[in-house]
Amino acid sequence: MGKRHPIFTEEHEMLRHSLRSFIEKEIAPHADEWEKQGGFPYREVFKRFGELGFLGIDIPEEYGGSDAGFVATIVLAEEMVRCNSSGIGASIGLHASIALPYLADLGTEEQKRKYLVPGVEGKVIGSLGITEPGAGSDVGSIRTTAVKDGDDYVINGSKIFITNGGIADFVILAAKTEKKTGYAGISLFLVDKGTPGFTVSRDLDKLGWRSCNTAELAFEDVRVPKTALFGEEGQGFYNIMIHFQEERLYMAIGAVCEAQRALDLAIEYSKERVQFGRPIAKFQVTRHKIADMATEIEAARQLVYNTTRMHIEQEFCQTEVAMCKLFACEMATRVINEALQIFGGYGYMMEYPIQRLWRDSRIGPIGGGTSEIQREIIGRLLLQ
Repeated sequence: MGKRHPIFTEEHEMLRHSLRSFIEKEIAPHADEWEKQGGFPYREVFKRFGELGFLGIDIPEEYGGSDAGFVATIVLAEEMVRCNSSGIGASIGLHASIALPYLADLGTEEQKRKYLVPGVEGKVIGSLGITEPGAGSDVGSIRTTAVKDGDDYVINGSKIFITNGGIADFVILAAKTEKKTGYAGISLFLVDKGTPGFTVSRDLDKLGWRSCNTAELAFEDVRVPKTALFGEEGQGFYNIMIHFQEERLYMAIGAVCEAQRALDLAIEYSKERVQFGRPIAKFQVTRHKIADMATEIEAARQLVYNTTRMHIEQEFCQTEVAMCKLFACEMATRVINEALQIFGGYGYMMEYPIQRLWRDSRIGPIGGGTSEIQREIIGRLLLQ
């Protein structure tokens, strides 16, 4: 809304134009079909994104990326909403904006050549394995272990709610390498699909993100070489927390854009839907709903943009990032719920896209650290 925010340059807007054109022509028209199928042609779509350079936006040029910076990945997150299926955006976003940056930041040269380069090309798909059946936001409680055995590590445990888990060629896996309690002793590993003992227990049936693969993974005496260690041993929790910052900003801006999409749909519908002899947009109650929705969206958008500015200028912004995740994701659920209400009975019908936005948005206050965790972070930091 309004003029371009100062964090965006002309180059960012050129990227936005390219992304928007591609997504609206090649991805969005298939959204309904892929939602019904419960998945999309992963290999084909990932390869296409890779061919156009959209998977390596913030990856160094020497590994096939365009090194366009973090703000460019915000543009990607914003435009992915135009897929008309947040599940597609989640799948591509997890790979391009989370898994690949982990590799760029922490990988050895060998690991970058093996995973990062083909990942940028869309030839391999990545996933991130942190959450477990007994450990969600409480990362320190993970029970998956990686025990040294000669030159190898032997991994045992399970992961759940893993985006791309059932289709990925590799998983960045968090495991305990020391028997210390809490956050100490967590390390990261790169584990290949097909490694003996590594299985996809099941693909999960979800309320939203229907076109995105989400799986439960099992690791039974999975033996990996020491070269599979990702980053320094025992520094896994620290590295996870650093990357959580950017993941939460992505989720926040995605929530803002989902809410904006819902508002746009509600405005269009309110102008067309006639009740009591006039469009419902003519009723004060509808106009006030729309005014409140637009105000909340803009407040969240400016909070996210300002925090993005702080992040790229390397200011300490852990509090603000948590505020973004909390406010934007909860805002989106409120706004989209109001938008659905404007649609009335039609909003409850599966043929109208507002219901998909309503379902997809509900993961926002849960994934990437729940709203309760964000409040705890904010409160703790403010009271220090």
